[in-house]
Amino acid sequence: MRILVIGGKGTIGKRVSDHFMQEHEVIIAGRSSGDVTVDITDSNSIKAMFEQTGKLDAIVGIAGEAKWAPFSELSEEDYYIGLKSKLMGQVNLVRIGQHYLNDGGSVTLSTGILADDPVLQTASAAMVNGGIHSFVQAAALEMERGIRVNVVSLGVVEDAYEKYKGYFPGHNPVPTPKVVNAYVRSVMGKDNGMVIRKYE
Repeated sequence: MRILVIGGKGTIGKRVSDHFMQEHEVIIAGRSSGDVTVDITDSNSIKAMFEQTGKLDAIVGIAGEAKWAPFSELSEEDYYIGLKSKLMGQVNLVRIGQHYLNDGGSVTLSTGILADDPVLQTASAAMVNGGIHSFVQAAALEMERGIRVNVVSLGVVEDAYEKYKGYFPGHNPVPTPKVVNAYVRSVMGKDNGMVIRKYE
């Protein structure tokens, strides 16, 4: 399989990419490094990336940001960060990327526990994650040529637990094998329109 991983150099992306590289051709895309570069806030940049990669069997998006801040301090512009990057960036990976997938291919997006179990300062991030979940479930109904779309929703991953544990009191870190297997399930399985949750 030819698998494109957007965000393949990040904390989660590197683990996922390393796993798939054992048996498949993996192309890594990132904002400033990788086999190809992409700005997911810009649909023209996304299209240019796909023109470089050519036909693919799977697209895995592990990229996008949203503003974390107290609700009372979030401005309208702060919300647009998440809407343009994590939400529309990933929507556009599906919208544009479907045309570069072989028949029976798949797109896997990424969110997190905040959609179901938000914590303080995450009004924007939780909103974006929830929007992606709804988008995936609806888009899956209309995908053509046997193309599937799913989203992996993780809790605080083991590799980033020390950095983020202050935001998530009492949460259990998600072990790396569970993280990787969530993406393996989406790419290699037959799920479609699924929110694949791994919270501990």
